[in-house]
Amino acid sequence: MRTGRDGQRWTRHLSHPQEDPLTRLRSAFTAVLGAALLLAAVPGSASAASGQFRYSYETVDGFEASGFLNNPPSDRCINLHGVGEDNPEPGHTPQNRTDAWATVFTGTDCEGDSFRLRPRTGGASERLKLRSVIFN
Repeated sequence: MRTGRDGQRWTRHLSHPQEDPLTRLRSAFTAVLGAALLLAAVPGSASAASGQFRYSYETVDGFEASGFLNNPPSDRCINLHGVGEDNPEPGHTPQNRTDAWATVFTGTDCEGDSFRLRPRTGGASERLKLRSVIFN
């Protein structure tokens, strides 16, 4: 409140133009879209299994070898190295030392018979054959 030259008091009122409902809707949509993009850009704890997955296999040259995956991605089928379609012998003796369930498959691309291995302590003997795995 101010006093004018004539001694009268007056108040300055700021008027805000009424916002258009479409403008409000656009602002809300932009905020929601921004939050969704931020969540998608920042990986969460569910984006990867922590730990190591190990398996054994015989190479095409007849040598025994070990394969492993460190901190593998979750919810994505992984064809295991060394036991794909180019090797007639599948992998065996899987050990799941990750913090996620591992489902191993007898075929590539997570096809064929499957078996689930529990987190951290899951394992199986050489009788369990595998070519691909998914973590969840």
